[in-house]
Amino acid sequence: MRSPRQRRWFVLALTLSALVVIGALQIVPDRSRDELIQWQDKHSQFASVAGMQIHYRLEGNPDGPLLVLLHGTAASLHTWDGWVDTLGDDFRLLRLDLPAFGLTGAHPKHDYSIAAYVEVLEQLVSTLGLGEFALAGNSLGGNIAWRYALDYPQRIRALVLLNASGLPSETPSAPSLVFRLANTPVLNRLLVYMAPRSIYEKSLLEVYADDSKVTEALIERYRDLSLFEGNREAFVARIQLERIDKSGRLGEISAPTLILWGALDAWIPATHAQRFNDAIADSHVIVYPDLGHLPMEEAPSRSASDVAAFLAAADR
Repeated sequence: MRSPRQRRWFVLALTLSALVVIGALQIVPDRSRDELIQWQDKHSQFASVAGMQIHYRLEGNPDGPLLVLLHGTAASLHTWDGWVDTLGDDFRLLRLDLPAFGLTGAHPKHDYSIAAYVEVLEQLVSTLGLGEFALAGNSLGGNIAWRYALDYPQRIRALVLLNASGLPSETPSAPSLVFRLANTPVLNRLLVYMAPRSIYEKSLLEVYADDSKVTEALIERYRDLSLFEGNREAFVARIQLERIDKSGRLGEISAPTLILWGALDAWIPATHAQRFNDAIADSHVIVYPDLGHLPMEEAPSRSASDVAAFLAAADR
């Protein structure tokens, strides 16, 4: 156990080491939407919401029940590609790049609180003229999803939480390197200007249980979209934000809820699945023994099929 003085010296040494190697690192500039055009497709649209251009896709069966999909930290709407392929024949699917991520970019007021995300989602669905829907979210998106269900219960037909955040940790765990860097003065400025491939690869190896699925294409997608204008600055700002615990209200959720979790999650322990289940009255848990933090990416067909069965039962 280091003393406070030793910890200060450690941070200083780490900072000096970073400054020594900074000359060997290439500063990577932000990129515009035009420079990232490959991450749009025929379904890509932009809606003016809260002073931002929210990148979203509304696809699938136009006559099917609506399912809204929210990604997690450092991800994008592409995290749901496999679910769209599996569920698109039966469901109408809305997915979006949340503020600070993907091709949506930074919030003009730099507000990355969960409450702000909830209001952006409500403004988007209102702008699009959507009514009742099922809502699914992973990690940060799961936190936004259950908070939205509390604030707008009249809209939520069913709720799906995948490795959701928002519960206080029972036992402190060592955060990912990228989160430690984002919380370290001086070093966090490097994240705003640098984009070393190794950090993206390391983070993906942490959230995937099967390392063989962390491909070059996957690493490049995550890295590319982090370079959109303002995203790196927003990432640092969001990580430093003080968390407000609202988990005491989970018992107010009335929508039928499915909780999906990868047992090998290195970021949020699988014990949180049962904690959500205990707190939400009408809920059911599925734990995947071989998956990590991103079940919808690692096993899209399996997880999407479980969700389709759950939503069919919820509708009945």
